[in-house]
Amino acid sequence: MTKPTDNDSAQDALDRVLANAEPRVEPRVFGSAQALQDAATAAHTDADGAQWDLEDRHALRRVVGLSTELEDVTEVEYRQLRLENVVLVGVYPQGAQEDAENSLRELAALAETAGAVVLDGLLQRRPHPDPATYLGRGKAQELRDIVAAVGADTVIADTELAASQRRALEDVVKVKVIDRTTVILDIFSQHAKSREGKAQVELAQLEYLLPRLRGWGDSMSRQAGGQVGAGGAGMGSRGPGETKIELDRRRIRTRMAQLRRQIRDFAPARDAKRAERKRNTIPSVAIAGYTNAGKSSLLNALTSAGVLVENALFATLDATVRRTETADGRVFTLADTVGFVRNLPHQLVEAFRSTLEEVADADLIVHVVDGSHPDPSAQLQTVRDVMGDVGARSIPEIVVFNKADLVSPDERLVLQGLAPGAYFVSSRTGEGIEELRAAVEAGLPMPAVEVRALVPYDRGDLVSAVHDSGVLISSTHEEGGTAIHAHVSERLAAELAPFGV
Repeated sequence: MTKPTDNDSAQDALDRVLANAEPRVEPRVFGSAQALQDAATAAHTDADGAQWDLEDRHALRRVVGLSTELEDVTEVEYRQLRLENVVLVGVYPQGAQEDAENSLRELAALAETAGAVVLDGLLQRRPHPDPATYLGRGKAQELRDIVAAVGADTVIADTELAASQRRALEDVVKVKVIDRTTVILDIFSQHAKSREGKAQVELAQLEYLLPRLRGWGDSMSRQAGGQVGAGGAGMGSRGPGETKIELDRRRIRTRMAQLRRQIRDFAPARDAKRAERKRNTIPSVAIAGYTNAGKSSLLNALTSAGVLVENALFATLDATVRRTETADGRVFTLADTVGFVRNLPHQLVEAFRSTLEEVADADLIVHVVDGSHPDPSAQLQTVRDVMGDVGARSIPEIVVFNKADLVSPDERLVLQGLAPGAYFVSSRTGEGIEELRAAVEAGLPMPAVEVRALVPYDRGDLVSAVHDSGVLISSTHEEGGTAIHAHVSERLAAELAPFGV
């Protein structure tokens, strides 16, 4: 039997590298929300603009086929850093299986957007979650076996876990356990760009962390015990006891107070802009809806705003306001807001309340629903619940089912039953955009005062103001000036009063 040469060993290693490179032909695009839809449904159109923000977010790319990682990890000193492999778990009562499956698919999309790879998903039917381990001791042990079999390093629960539940489940499955709220907060942290957005996300994270703060082994042990001190460390180890966690709590509370003051400091600038629009009687339209329903795409289609569009959950966090005009030249604003999701953490609702004020102060709400979603009725209910929390329930609403190019005629009949009078549009193909634009223009509030005036020709600024902020019914040029019949604001009516006829 001949002894293998160095050249043979090198050739074997090369063969393994090439074999590993075969399945990596297609690069994985993180944050593509593939659990909800494929990339083809989020193809950009010309209306989306230059998309510089999207290019910046995707600036770091993986080059395919360059990996030289060996199959036998004993042959290398270091292994590459991998994404988290996760297993999803959920609990549902009798008769709620379909809703639980939709929620778990949504959790899978959240995990993908956060940058994880979903390996498996498990649902258990029981009346209530177990107060100790969420799943129950026996099912937790079955989960441990599944986690070990698929090679996962994280378990994500489809709810908000108590600190005791998370610790108990971690003790059984022997890997990290997080909950739905943690994943959503992580996505918000990745996508926040503005100073206000970052402050709001940090505040929400600290509010979530504060009641879940716990000690981590020796790093929290400061209690002297016996002659040799804490942990056998001897002299110098005697301390005031388990007070480090209290110091951490105090630091977190102090930081939360600073963030609240910082967020309050942002309010005057936003209020000043809003007051200026009200003073000039510029109507405002807010685009609200479920995350990944296509709100930013719709804003781009209506105004060519060029805001970031991505097939990911919570791609947009900061409110974007764009100026546009009606067909008769009347100016109004369109505001793109943060998306909602079922079981949206209350910490985020409180932290983003200042941003959601754009919805509460709007004259009209365009409620965008993903028409291709498996459970559009839950989207409708979730968004309306959050709008009720911010005081926007009484504002006129136009329901829009987006992604109409993916909806069959039979599905349209079902959707029409959910929201009679709703509009079907497709930001991708342009279907229904003009009809929606006309409906938005018709839904704008009519200025309060009806005037008839003969405006001198040297006061063309008043005629221009009527065109910009009022509703012009008729206009004729006469010997003494421009005769106008219009609906205008009270402020503009006062300026036109000297020329009234």
